[in-house]
Amino acid sequence: MTPPDDLPEAGPRPAAEAVADAVTGNWVDRLAPEVARPYLRLSRADRPIGTWLLLLPCWWGVALAASRDGWRPGDLWIIAGCAAGAWLMRGAGCTWNDITDREFDAAVARTRSRPIPSGQVSVMQALAWMAAQMALAGLVLLTFNDVTILLALSSLGLVAIYPYAKRFTWWPQLFLGLAFNWGVPVAYAAHAGWPGWPAWVMYAAGIAWTLFYDTIYAHQDKEDDVLIGVRSTARLFGAATGKWLALFLVLCVTLMAAAVLAALLPGAGGLRLAVALAAPWVMGWHLLWQLGRLDIDDPAACLRLFRTNRDAGLIPALFLAVAAFL
Repeated sequence: MTPPDDLPEAGPRPAAEAVADAVTGNWVDRLAPEVARPYLRLSRADRPIGTWLLLLPCWWGVALAASRDGWRPGDLWIIAGCAAGAWLMRGAGCTWNDITDREFDAAVARTRSRPIPSGQVSVMQALAWMAAQMALAGLVLLTFNDVTILLALSSLGLVAIYPYAKRFTWWPQLFLGLAFNWGVPVAYAAHAGWPGWPAWVMYAAGIAWTLFYDTIYAHQDKEDDVLIGVRSTARLFGAATGKWLALFLVLCVTLMAAAVLAALLPGAGGLRLAVALAAPWVMGWHLLWQLGRLDIDDPAACLRLFRTNRDAGLIPALFLAVAAFL
């Protein structure tokens, strides 16, 4: 599917001072050198929530693996390396997304201020920036074991396909979930040497979580999406969104609990198991809180709820981390 012929061209425009949906007063707009700002905006450095949503499943993975046999000295680097890799690869992925979506972005009020449609950065400059970020991420990846490296490299296909998903399926959020939660088996393998099946169950829980939060996010643009022919679960579910989100909530909690049980049984002490099992249920309460405050016709409220998913994702990371010490 190609963009409709009547979309405005993404030619040069006056450079925007900030991207429309960036966090107000973010460090890029205040502190970054002017020459670097368009590139940092391509990487969404002014909108850190996406980095958190890519990083947290990595931390779930290493904490879940550690909950089986305790923390190891090398796990500190896994945690830090995942943070660096998530920042770089989220930046590279967002740059790729903006390259492929530049015509669509020019037609949507929320995105037309992004660096490429606003004329701050050319496509060739964006490609070079994407390559630089991927190269740095590759250097971080080389510090891990061979299985982890192969697993991480195998995710590149998902990253490449995701921006096109909204052109051919009503479920682009599923493709995002497949890509964004790949860090679970990657980080699990970095600790354990191999992604055991508890990691894959936790991966499935993360996909359900992504379907939950990214459907909320997609409701911001549904009117523009209708005009330009972009598909999403927000458009697919419509007024039934609440029921679908409730289903994703249940799936997330159930699958995460199953992953914990698979990782810790048999052999885990009662306290360790209790703390680890609290993770999905406390996260579930947070998602239920979001669901109770959802207004799919209020874009600003949808964005606020979407951003609270950093806290939702931190809950299992922290509970599992504590359980691994017990």
